[in-house]
Amino acid sequence: MTIEPFRKEDVPRFLRLAAGENWVAEPWEFDFLLSTFPDGCLSARDESGAAVGFVTSLRHDSSGWIGNLIVDRSCRGTGIGEALFLGAFDSLRTAGVATFWLTASKMGKALYEKHGFNSTDTIIRWTGRAGAPTGTPPAAAGAWDAALDRLGWGDRRDVLLAATCRRGTVLAADSAFAVIQPCGQAVQVGPFGAVSPDRAARLLDEALSSLPAGATVYIDTPACNSGAVALLQERGFRDHGTNVLMYAGVKPDYRPEYIYGLATMGSCG
Repeated sequence: MTIEPFRKEDVPRFLRLAAGENWVAEPWEFDFLLSTFPDGCLSARDESGAAVGFVTSLRHDSSGWIGNLIVDRSCRGTGIGEALFLGAFDSLRTAGVATFWLTASKMGKALYEKHGFNSTDTIIRWTGRAGAPTGTPPAAAGAWDAALDRLGWGDRRDVLLAATCRRGTVLAADSAFAVIQPCGQAVQVGPFGAVSPDRAARLLDEALSSLPAGATVYIDTPACNSGAVALLQERGFRDHGTNVLMYAGVKPDYRPEYIYGLATMGSCG
């Protein structure tokens, strides 16, 4: 087994593995990740050269994110996942990252704890449906708010925000912004930041009323943002599963009360 760079031609293989785990993964993410931080995007190959595992990572400013760690079921338990994870971890460390983020399943949590990661929150995947237009006055289409995003995550993530906004529709109001992104046959609302639940509620209602009735909507939200949890429950969203948000290195200035939706479905934060 060898660890090599993740190649663009590997993306279909990754997507097949991801589909087998019921992951929500989109091809655009790999165009973005492979062009933005290729040193931290790796594959594991067996003796025949076939790819049997993958990991990606992304550097922000002083922080970085490890995602998409997956190994073919027939090859699990052989150390491939740990080797991939450590390769991405080392790439970020070499790039000068001080704080390292990831989300972990229950199965993967022990591996990350072994290498110094600490649990700081739970990320809930919410699934809902767009309803009929509500008559909510439209929020202005506008730009993402880098300062508001930094308030939540404690770091500048401009490259990631710009990438998601290019492919989505940005809604902006006073001290709140949200991006509606295509996500397969569904849509994702995120990144989504607001200074208060009432600002978030207005923007979420605008987002939902702009979509075709019945459209499936995903939002990944920190459980420690009780205002976000209450808002999504009030709008009829259901908890579709959770992962543990973990960090290593310098403790981040993490303030989940400003985070109403992550920017991606687990791959970049």
